[in-house]
Amino acid sequence: MTVYDLAQHLPPIDQLRARCIALAALDVLLSPDRDDRYHDHDPAWSPGTEVSVKRNGGGDEYSIAFTPAGAFVRGFDHESPMSPYATDDGQPWPGVLDRVPAVFQPCVDEPAFADEGVPSVTVCLWREHTDDRWHHGEIDFPGDGDDGADWLFSPLADGTPEAFQEFAQDYYETSVDLAAVRHVYALRPLTDEVVGKLNSEATLSGVIEEVLRTGYPAR
Repeated sequence: MTVYDLAQHLPPIDQLRARCIALAALDVLLSPDRDDRYHDHDPAWSPGTEVSVKRNGGGDEYSIAFTPAGAFVRGFDHESPMSPYATDDGQPWPGVLDRVPAVFQPCVDEPAFADEGVPSVTVCLWREHTDDRWHHGEIDFPGDGDDGADWLFSPLADGTPEAFQEFAQDYYETSVDLAAVRHVYALRPLTDEVVGKLNSEATLSGVIEEVLRTGYPAR
């Protein structure tokens, strides 16, 4: 799967934002140590902009900026042949950023997602609120076509609680209650029972402040 396929799998902006919040909340519940979490969502990242991120601690990541104009998606696979570290000129792969609309240019230029002024990107999509689909550049992929989209955006692109359960059981090396995951995916109010099913060592009172920080609804 490349960015071309990913564009067909991502849902509309509002649904994508809800998925991002659910993933961030689930990681809070499963991991009391913030440094071990894969997903986060900051509803007050900057005035008018929310940002979701995924980082694996090995240099691979994505960021999704929800702006007044729409949503801008950036993924970075540091081992991809499309990485700026692997290109001859040390710049993003041709086509990845070439067609990004001006309304999302601040996202392209954002220092937090760049290295010495060069965007850390191998995957890029965008969608304005008036669009009916996700957009991407016209890209001549390298021989293996590997931009990292296939695994960077899992389980986000799949969108099912089952996909997150599979990811979490592998990453956290523990069983993960599917009904509790479904509860969080639906952004329903948290209960002690749901929290306990996801993490027997956590309590609702102990995690609620951190969960609400992700933008998860209080009620």
